[in-house]
Amino acid sequence: MDDTPRARLDRGVATLGLALDAAKLEKLLALLDLVGEWNRKFNLTAITEPLAMVDKHLLDSLTVQPFIKGPFVADVGTGAGFPGLPLAIVNPALRFTLIDSTGKKIKFVEHAAGALGLTNVTAVCTRSENFRPQQRSTTVLARALGPVNTFVTQAGHLCAKAGRLLAMKGKDPAAELTQLPFGWRLKGVERLNVPGLPDERHLVILEPES
Repeated sequence: MDDTPRARLDRGVATLGLALDAAKLEKLLALLDLVGEWNRKFNLTAITEPLAMVDKHLLDSLTVQPFIKGPFVADVGTGAGFPGLPLAIVNPALRFTLIDSTGKKIKFVEHAAGALGLTNVTAVCTRSENFRPQQRSTTVLARALGPVNTFVTQAGHLCAKAGRLLAMKGKDPAAELTQLPFGWRLKGVERLNVPGLPDERHLVILEPES
């Protein structure tokens, strides 16, 4: 079996049921090349092996595609741009704001967005709890940002009234959901399957109470 990054990506995208044209697939792989290039200088991510990057950066990010609600998406604690950059590549009609408090990572996000022609991406260097955008987001998501309640406390104000929070988690987060912050309700918990990875993945979906 051909196990190049492109082949791994093609199989994974098909498994996820996503129909991506060649241009989007090439941009996704070009993003990994940029991460590898910058990582040699700035240590953006501990995951550096090309096939592992396809699984743990690209495909892991794209598992939440069915749950994205546009037109405005905020990625809180984006790090080196995941999941925000892959999702921005796949959804050029949506507007993405990628937020992180680490300057070198936001500089990379800005560079990658420019290099890949992602005019739908805005990078913001700040802590999410201090960010007060004019436009609230219809989807606010985060990957590995800590407990769900912390995510809500730090980023709930970024969510529009008719929007949703998406918390990407590993193992079943049921213990974190016994008491949610006031004003929020649990819409559901989805089991995510990342092609090529045996690790557990879950998505917590929260909505503001009306």
